[in-house]
This record gives sequence, C-alpha cells and structure tokens, in this order.
Amino acid sequence: MRRTEIAKVLAQPVLNESVTVMGWVRAFRGNRFIALNDGSTPHTLQIVLDAEKMDESILKKIKFHACLSITGQLVASQGAGQAVEVLAENVEILGECNPEDGYMMQPKVQTMEFLRTNAHFRMRTNTFSSVFRLRHAVAFAVHKFYNDRGFYYMHTPIITGSDAEGAGEMFHVTTLDVNNPPLTEEGSVDFGQDFFGKATNLTVSGQLQGEIAALALGKIYTFGPTFRAENSNTPRHLAEFWMIEPEVAFNDIYDNMDLAEEFTKYLINYCLENHLADLELLDKRLAEEQNALPKDKRRAMGLIEQLRFVVDNAFERITYTEAVEILMKSKPYKEKKFEFPVEWGIDLQSEHERYLVEKEFKKPVIVRNYPKEIKAFYMRLNDDDKTVAAMDVLFPGIGEVIGGSQREDRHDLLLERVKAVGIPEEELWWYLQLRQFGGAPHAGFGLGFERMVQFITGMSNIRDVIPFPRTPGNAEF
Repeated sequence: MRRTEIAKVLAQPVLNESVTVMGWVRAFRGNRFIALNDGSTPHTLQIVLDAEKMDESILKKIKFHACLSITGQLVASQGAGQAVEVLAENVEILGECNPEDGYMMQPKVQTMEFLRTNAHFRMRTNTFSSVFRLRHAVAFAVHKFYNDRGFYYMHTPIITGSDAEGAGEMFHVTTLDVNNPPLTEEGSVDFGQDFFGKATNLTVSGQLQGEIAALALGKIYTFGPTFRAENSNTPRHLAEFWMIEPEVAFNDIYDNMDLAEEFTKYLINYCLENHLADLELLDKRLAEEQNALPKDKRRAMGLIEQLRFVVDNAFERITYTEAVEILMKSKPYKEKKFEFPVEWGIDLQSEHERYLVEKEFKKPVIVRNYPKEIKAFYMRLNDDDKTVAAMDVLFPGIGEVIGGSQREDRHDLLLERVKAVGIPEEELWWYLQLRQFGGAPHAGFGLGFERMVQFITGMSNIRDVIPFPRTPGNAEF
C-alpha cells in the first residue's frame, strides 16, 4: 500500500479501512502502544500492537526514534487522548535506533544546549519539529504577502564589494593564499590579484542593490542570507542569518510604517490561522518554562496571547524624542533600574524598547526620526538637520524586530553624508548615480527573519530557530 501522511490520517480519517503509515517512534508503552510521528503534524498517531502475534525480534527493535512502517486498520480509539488509532497488522523496521549503540537522544526533556550540539537529531523532538514547521510557514507567508501585493522578488548578491551598514564587521571572501598573499609596494595585500580584482565580503544586507531594482520596477523585496562577523555570543545574535528587505519607490517614512505594520501582522495571522496546533504546543512549553522562573522574571503574556496582542492592536507611533522624554519620566529611570543610560543622542537599548511596548503603551510601538549620528548614511535627513527619517518597530518580549527608513534621495546631501562617515566615494559611485540620474523618493526596511520566527515561536535563544546556527567558534553541521 502507498504511504499516507499522519497529518492526512488525522485530518481526514477513513474508519475501518487499511492504511500504511511511516514515521519515528516518539513513545512505546507496555509493549502495546506506539506514538508515531512523521513530521507532517505535531500530533502523533497511536498504533496498537498485539504483542502475542508479533515477531519477538521485531518487537525488541521498537525503540525511541526507531523508524517504522506500519500497515493496519484505522479505527475509532477505545481510549482517551486520541480520536483514532491503527490496529497494526504488519510492522516493518525501516531504521533501527539503539541507545546501546550510542544514540544520545532520550525520551526525557534535554537541555537546549545539548540539542544545539546535536542539531542533526534535534528536529525529531516535539519542540523543534514545531519550530521548523513554523519557520517554513513564515517563509511561505513572506512570499505570499509580497506576491499578492504586486512586489517583485529580487535576488541580491551574497558576495559584495560594499558595506551597506558601514559597520565593518564583515566576512572576507578571497581565493588568495592566506599564508603567502601577494603584496603591494606599500606592503598591504594586493586584492587586485584576487578573484574579483578587489576586496570582497559576504553581504550584511541586500538593501543597496534592492534600491537599484526599486528605482526601476517600483516595488521589490529581497529574502536571502546575510552575514555579520560580530564576536557576540548573546541569545540575540547569529553570524549567518536571513533578511527580508522590501524597497518601494515613491514611499515616504509614513508609507514605510504602514507597510511594516501590515506585513508583520500578516505573518503572525498566517501562523495563527494555519499552524495553530504547533503554536499551542509551543505555548504549553513556554508556560512550563515560565513557571520555573521567579514571578518578576516571567513574561506578561502567554505565547498565543502575545501574538494576538500584536495583531489586534494598532501600533503606537512616536518620535525618538518623545520616546526619550517618556523614558526619562519613567519610574525605572528615576529609580535607576535601567541598566543602560537614557539621553537624547544615544540609541535605545532592548530594555528601553520593551518598557515602551510593555509598560507605557501596552501595544507594539514604531519609533521614528532618530538622531542622524546613530543611524546609517543612507537615511533621509529631516528638515531639523539633526534627525533622519528612520524607524524601528518594537514588539513585546523582544524589542526591535524591524529597522528601516526613507532613503536619502537628494544627491548632494547623500554625497555629504558619505564623505562625513568616511566611506570612499568611489566605492558607492553607482549608488550615488541612482540619485543623480532619475532619482525618486523611496523607502524600505529590514526584517530579521530569525528574529520574527523567534517572536512567533516564543523561543528564548535565536540559535533555536535556525536549523544550523553559525556563531563564534561554531560552524558544525
């Protein structure tokens, strides 16, 4: 018989007919009941064995995470906990899994760090199978959202000769012999002899190239891997991560904020409508995790409650100056409970962002018009000559999820800014020409894909929402 996925068996059960299912053993109780899962759903299908009719050699091989093929009759369950079950008539071992041979996974709960170091098996767990089904759902929803609104998907280069953020923390790409590179007369590495004839890096953003496309096609989005060589081991940082970056000609900062709000609500709603079972599993997991913490360390809301909180509320919109004023009047500021300082001219930290969202407004917040000194060179200078048309979208529990801006479309002001931040003009000759020849107002933003998946799944560490995390000292798998 052809295999039927467990998700289909549970969603469209045809009782009293024979069915063949295949999957991995999640539990085996009393030599009689198997909980089988094949990855198509967070739910398991109960298999009922008649041990007296089973080959003893096969029965002994039914262990945790062994892979089985089972054919039997689908019937209404006689016990509690499931609507249907399969009365096994034939059991075939597709893949043995014996802990005596060194299999390290156990049915009991294991630490996140243990699962990260054994990432080749962690997707078999309830938690991670749900996380990665939801990661797929969010990725699909990204493409559906933009496609349905007439955006064009643009593949921007992974290898680039420019630093979009001006931060410098980039991975270098070279084919030169690192032990004996060619040198210039001045003694520096001669990248003119390298593969691309110049120094190149892995990209930190597809934005600059996305602007090229937006100023011809009108509205585009990028969705691809980006890289940052930041030596950080916090739960918020990865060296390799994915970014979604829409860019829209003729949009200003207010259009940009509207798009960001509509987009993030769409992604969350898509998961609530199509993957509620996975969210319920992760909601329960998070509640158990939170109950183990002191009361003052617990989240204000459960996972699904927090997701509905975002989609059901209009985002509050304030300026950076208003945000600083609110923070300086706050009780935590007056009682010196903020870890980081608050003053006009320095960036907001996660604790400040969360205060604005969770305490002051009790809804998502978009902060706009930041001081120009703390933002990137390409952001449009406001009339006050002190701030730029930048925006950050802040969510509960996590802080910033989106950063964006209206871009500087005036050639002379952009050139001034490029010089002021010390970027060689020749590196961005093409970017400047976009303003010089047929330039147009435009705006866009970047959504860190993993940050969004982390918010939707409730995972506390960003390493747990990407299949194979790349972090300082770790490039396993």
